[in-house]
Amino acid sequence: MLDEMNNNTLSEDDKHRLYESAVQCNEGDISFINFQYEAIYNKKPLSLREDFGGTGMLACEWVKQGPNHTSYGIDIDQGPIIYGQKHHYVKLSEEQKARMNYIEGDVMADYSFKSDVIVAFNFSYFIFKKRNELLEYFKKVRAGLNSDGAFFVDIFGGIEARQELVEETVHDEFSYFWDCDKYNPITNECLYKIHFKTADNKKHRDVFVYDWRMWGITEIREIMEDAGFSKTVTFWEGEGEDGTGDGNFYRTDEAENCESWVTYIVGLP
Repeated sequence: MLDEMNNNTLSEDDKHRLYESAVQCNEGDISFINFQYEAIYNKKPLSLREDFGGTGMLACEWVKQGPNHTSYGIDIDQGPIIYGQKHHYVKLSEEQKARMNYIEGDVMADYSFKSDVIVAFNFSYFIFKKRNELLEYFKKVRAGLNSDGAFFVDIFGGIEARQELVEETVHDEFSYFWDCDKYNPITNECLYKIHFKTADNKKHRDVFVYDWRMWGITEIREIMEDAGFSKTVTFWEGEGEDGTGDGNFYRTDEAENCESWVTYIVGLP
């Protein structure tokens, strides 16, 4: 039971390593970005800005695609950047390193470069609880895109997303717990936590804690439009034979209600 868990004693390196193993799928994200961008513009995207980039794992993978690919990983927290430099950046060739840029900074700052693609993944933009704050962020993103750019965000929801419950996912060497600790239906504010149980059977509680607002797809699309995006595109995940998501996302403006879902929204300048 989670209430029996020990306090978090994981090292900085261990917590980022476990998070990346449990949560991130760079291959899937890059494949989705490339496919959808090429479907829109009939060419491949070359430059990527990863907002709330954490360890910059995605940004590092991006430059491996070819000699013309560049990336920027922006995060305000030095800890995950240091981890990324130790474990991802060092694995790049010298030529690739020259095209990958870590930026310890605020996503709300003004930057001199523009990108083909900007992403805000892992629901990171949920940190903005006020509509005017999220609108201002989306305006910054819009200003940071090339004229043939695309802004990708992921979003989650469903009946279970607003219930106070704990979901466990068992991996080979650890267990990952996604904990909806609190949800306020009046403000849509929510408190999510990530816990881990490691191979030595030690339990680590509150390794990551997220104090968010739960945004809806229509809200995000409308705010993007108010920020100057000319078009927004919504996606939904196909269903496998076992009734769970099959990892294939298709464009749609209509979907069946379900207990839990994760999908993408794309904003075009």
